[in-house]
Amino acid sequence: PLLLKATLLRLASGSYRPFYNGFYYNHIMNDNGDGQDKVDYFNGAKLVVETSKDPVYSYSGANVTLPCHYHYEPDMGPKRKIRIKWSKLRDDYTKEQDVMVAIGKTYMAFGDFKGRVHLRQASRHEASLVISDVRLKDDGKYRCEVIDGLEDESDVVDLWLQGIVFPYQPPRGQYRLNFHEAEQVCQDQGAILANFNQLFQAWSEGLDWCNAGWLADGTVQYPIRLPRKPCGGVHLAPGIRSYGPRHRHLHRFDAFCFSSALKGEVFYLDRLAGMTLEEAKQSCQDAGAEIARVGQLYSAWKFLGLDRCNAGWLADGSVRYPIVTPRANCGLAEPGVRSFGFPSKGRFGVFCYKER
Repeated sequence: PLLLKATLLRLASGSYRPFYNGFYYNHIMNDNGDGQDKVDYFNGAKLVVETSKDPVYSYSGANVTLPCHYHYEPDMGPKRKIRIKWSKLRDDYTKEQDVMVAIGKTYMAFGDFKGRVHLRQASRHEASLVISDVRLKDDGKYRCEVIDGLEDESDVVDLWLQGIVFPYQPPRGQYRLNFHEAEQVCQDQGAILANFNQLFQAWSEGLDWCNAGWLADGTVQYPIRLPRKPCGGVHLAPGIRSYGPRHRHLHRFDAFCFSSALKGEVFYLDRLAGMTLEEAKQSCQDAGAEIARVGQLYSAWKFLGLDRCNAGWLADGSVRYPIVTPRANCGLAEPGVRSFGFPSKGRFGVFCYKER
């Protein structure tokens, strides 16, 4: 009680000194390891980091620059030696994947980004990230973080790959894939599991599909443009229907895959009597190519305008054909990739893929 009373008297008199714990906000340790600390008192300058407010668009195989600049308010004159860190974020911002860190001209890249990223520092206070040979998994949010002593500011930029979402069922039928199998079948078809933003974009462009499929975050959803009874009911508005997160091992659904633009071309081969699947694979090899995968056919249809009313084999054993301009005897009255399923017998042409 006496100590408390004395403390209150000191506070009331205004004669006390502020508490000091031996560490200022901008108290920076030196690099000599000699125990002699350097105190860099706050000079009133504010660090500001800015990236693009609009998404940056690219496609698979391209090179892309994610802009990032920083400055001080007020300007502090010559460039200081700062640390730059780029990270890739999940859509919900809960986890980060290190992309690269840099101090001056020294930098280190991580994981799948090794050998594919570097900083562009063409102007003063620039910290833009250059990604070479963009991959499907590069789509997403990136954080540009600038660290100057204990000053640490960042901003986020979106990288959106131009691509196409397509629903996929394996040969053995509907709702046969757990999450990990869905990831694999998309990879087998030259694609990856789509994320929600990609599915939403596909829905806004007209995708309507009543079968539920896995997305990259482990949720199960499906896009509906025309409400109907088997697809959530006629009284629900159009939109993305969601089952929420499902058990990744036990629950089984279809998959929504995402593929981007191609580095090569898809072309059609045929014989007068058609071909079996094995003959089709050999025909593509003879032409210096390989039998096309489903994702490659969808990409060629959307980005290269591939339009063919003849059905052809694909690598997964399915038979499909792409229609840009609907016409008589070519299926529905809307553009799309038509499917004959996975015929166990029959002779067809083949779609081949060849790198440029």
